[in-house]
Amino acid sequence: MAEERYAACIASANACAEACDHCASKCLAQSEVQSMARCIALDVDCAEMCRLNAGFMARASEFASDVCRLSARVCEACAAECAKHPMDHCQACARACRECAAECLRVCDGMQQRSRAA
Repeated sequence: MAEERYAACIASANACAEACDHCASKCLAQSEVQSMARCIALDVDCAEMCRLNAGFMARASEFASDVCRLSARVCEACAAECAKHPMDHCQACARACRECAAECLRVCDGMQQRSRAA
């Protein structure tokens, strides 16, 4: 079981990964799929990054803060791209990515404060 301090971030990362997988799948079905290439690529990157991040937090890895910060950056990039597209799945993905990025940064800041106090 993951440490309680990471529980909300792990849940957010898993929800974001699911939203990104769904978005990529729907984007691939678009008639103008080439115009969605960047969105699809970022969806795939973000989903993978979120899963990696959840694993690092679940193990309370000493590198969890680093991975969490990178995950926030990837989520922010994916959110920005998805937000450009009007489809519901892209808008839902953008929201999930923004929520995950915010949660990751909250957790990273908490990890840094604990490190300084120790």
